[in-house]
Amino acid sequence: MKQGNESSITDFILLGLFSDSRHPGLLVTIILFILGVAITGNSVLALLVWCDAHLHTPMYFLLSQLSLMDLTLISTTVPKMVTDFFSGQSFISHIGCGAQLFLYLMLGVAECVLLTLMAFDHCLAICYPLRYPVIMTPRVCLQMAIGSWFGGMLISLMHTVYAMNFSTCDSREVHHFFCEIMALLKLSCEDTSTYEKVVLASGIVFLLIPFGLILTSYILIFLTVLHMNAPEGRNKALATCSSHLSVVSLYFGPAMIIYTTPGSSLPADVDQCLFVFDVIITPMLNPLIYSLRNKEVLEALRNILWRKLMFIVKR
Repeated sequence: MKQGNESSITDFILLGLFSDSRHPGLLVTIILFILGVAITGNSVLALLVWCDAHLHTPMYFLLSQLSLMDLTLISTTVPKMVTDFFSGQSFISHIGCGAQLFLYLMLGVAECVLLTLMAFDHCLAICYPLRYPVIMTPRVCLQMAIGSWFGGMLISLMHTVYAMNFSTCDSREVHHFFCEIMALLKLSCEDTSTYEKVVLASGIVFLLIPFGLILTSYILIFLTVLHMNAPEGRNKALATCSSHLSVVSLYFGPAMIIYTTPGSSLPADVDQCLFVFDVIITPMLNPLIYSLRNKEVLEALRNILWRKLMFIVKR
């Protein structure tokens, strides 16, 4: 063990959401409900896309990847937090903390890329319908999905390795409900100001630039929609885009506030609330937005439930 102010103790202590809560039991019940809805909604949506032939299109394939990302994201943080609450233990190992940080950053970057590609898919389908089947082939869709996951892994790996190599001082208390990169940097004995600027720059690159590309795609979409003569085509295009825009707003809104502003400028309570919305609430809302507002998804769900019911009756 090192002597002096630095410590080689590998465990961190996650203070979590419940330490300052007046009603921790009620809060954990709400979070468990959100976890159940998120797991069920994202799992069902992904299975519907894979099982129903009518949903074997580029848009729904990319949507299934978003569901997998949301499912993994909420499973990365919430089960550990709930387990700590019921066990009374808030420790997480150095390796476990690194794994949690890696998964969070990977999924964050991957979702940014995927949501941008989904906007590109919508733009092609509405603005260039004749060229759309030629461009958006199954191979291209697969490359988009692999690129999103691999890009997230690569960026996350670089940040995780660098951040986890900073030496920590006596305090091991992470003022967060998971191992978030800025919260970990506050425990370091070293000067992390330069690296914090790198994190800020990364936030600008992976949030503001994709958001700008998404806005550009939708400007082109809305200009095309305005010139449509058929009301049915116009309404279908707007319905599809409104779901995606809702998800983009839910994801990019809190993330841009968190990672494009200096860490010290946000109060701790506001920072925690933004992360709760981004990491816990958004993965629950995404499948609800795409299912409740999408006739094709609801029809696929009814067909599968009807087939299951007929199978049970025949038995």
